[in-house]
Amino acid sequence: MIPTSVSLFDFHPSSCSIDFVIFHCSIYSPRDLDSFVKMGSPSHRAISLWLLLLSIVSGHYLYPNQTGTGLTISNLIDVTTEELETGLERGLFTSSDLVKAYVARIQEVNSTLNVVTEINPDALSIAVELDAERADGTTRGPLHGMPILIKGNIGTADKLNTTAGSFALLGATLPRDSTIAAKLRAAGVIILGKTNLSQWANFRSFNSTNGWSAYGGQTFGAYYPQQDPSGSSSGSGVASSLGLALATLGTETSGSILSPSEFNNLVGIKPTVGLTSRDLVIPISERQDTVGPMARTVRDAAYLLQVIAGKDLNDNYTLAQPFENPPDYVGACNYSSLRGKKIGIPRNIFTPGEEDGPVLAAFQSAIQTIRRAGATIFDNVNITDFALDRYLNSNTSLIVLEADFVSDLPLKYLSKLVTNPNNVQNLVDVRNFTQTFPPEDYPDRDTAIFDGALDLGFNNTSPQFWTAYQENLEVAGRQGILGVLANYSLDALVLPTHYSAGLPALVGTPVVTVPLGKSPANTTVVYNERGTLVESAPNIPFGLSFIGPAWSEASLIGFAYAYEQRTMVGDQVQPYLVPKVELADVVAARKMAGSIF
Repeated sequence: MIPTSVSLFDFHPSSCSIDFVIFHCSIYSPRDLDSFVKMGSPSHRAISLWLLLLSIVSGHYLYPNQTGTGLTISNLIDVTTEELETGLERGLFTSSDLVKAYVARIQEVNSTLNVVTEINPDALSIAVELDAERADGTTRGPLHGMPILIKGNIGTADKLNTTAGSFALLGATLPRDSTIAAKLRAAGVIILGKTNLSQWANFRSFNSTNGWSAYGGQTFGAYYPQQDPSGSSSGSGVASSLGLALATLGTETSGSILSPSEFNNLVGIKPTVGLTSRDLVIPISERQDTVGPMARTVRDAAYLLQVIAGKDLNDNYTLAQPFENPPDYVGACNYSSLRGKKIGIPRNIFTPGEEDGPVLAAFQSAIQTIRRAGATIFDNVNITDFALDRYLNSNTSLIVLEADFVSDLPLKYLSKLVTNPNNVQNLVDVRNFTQTFPPEDYPDRDTAIFDGALDLGFNNTSPQFWTAYQENLEVAGRQGILGVLANYSLDALVLPTHYSAGLPALVGTPVVTVPLGKSPANTTVVYNERGTLVESAPNIPFGLSFIGPAWSEASLIGFAYAYEQRTMVGDQVQPYLVPKVELADVVAARKMAGSIF
């Protein structure tokens, strides 16, 4: 359940029988509807009546995509940035309406999928302020008044917790917003809440599950009951796929944007390390961590990347950007982007099994689409045997992450906390807390990654670390994907997304994934070792990735857009569970309530 301090609606149970009026008689207890909407309500009774009206109009009086004036609004699972921007400009709805609609959708599915850990209790008041700015003729950009959800390891100096899914950081506070959060607010984005994640961004256990955290519980995907949502940006992936916000932010060290984007039918942009600031984002590795958007279309992802990209004195990696201002990522969305480009396929990177037949068939079809779009395909442009062997068999990539984690967690985050209720100062403290606080589910979920990092005996300032890091750069660089790109003068590489994350992670280079297809109806249902998540089943989405050299996001976005627009695969893959509440319902309820009050 969403914590009561940041729940949906301020009401009193004596006002009316609210349990039976929300969302077609879905039952929510008074504890779950505590203190969200306080502004603009004459009384608790008025809020209860507004909810009753919402239930009535959403269930009986309107088609889901029509306003009270008969004007069409796209369903929120399909709506784009530009459609919302147009609607706000025309006064068809307000940012306050958007907040109410998205919050209602979250509450409708959250008890089943466990996606959002906290809703911002100030989201509605922020929306009211942004609506007033718009009414006065001021907008901060195309995302003005748009609600976005962010991953639970991205720091905010508001009433939301930043926990990385651990109770160790519950109640800890920061001196200011992370640079990413500050950029969102400056652009007029409403930070609606925080999403669940694989605890510590999948860097605690070897035997846990994707999308599980002690603080947030187990997140599920929406394309098959009990679907593994992938991770570590699990909640961000599921939330974006269901239209619980316009889009979401995730973080990636190695696969944590790309993989949940793939398995949740999304576009995911894993930026070059240093394109987006990691300031006050709970770290794993300064050499691999990056923050990026997860959205339902390439263009929507580009809008969000445009806001968060740029230099930041609080993250020296961003100062390596070769431009003063980031490129026009939205403008890069060009239908003709693939024309005349050279696209390579390093086939020795992926060794598919028998179960990968549908993915390979879809991949081969995608290659033909790319070729017809005007690109030249260079097949079997492979990384060296040495690189392949070290990539598959060496442990240097884990050594680099562990040594960075030991150094970066205290230096770049824990030491910055203003309040630290559990007094966790370093990884030793975090491990001790995890092993002694029962809700952290130890030892059933181990601390093997923490243990390995602490047993390493050195951090990222030691010569042993530097040797491992140089091997990473050689394996993924000169003898790996960067060598292939350079040696064949290629514009990008293309791979099934499942195989696309590892090598770019080692050298911090960008990848964009787009929907490619879904597993067929005869797919065998396979559970994970714990028997708690479905890893394989019918209707599970999979993706296609475009990979490029550092700072090539604009090109990759263009390629992804050109492919997306020719196939529109994402529209063909539908979740089994979809929220019923739509923006039109909220608008109609507001109009009806206004006529009464």
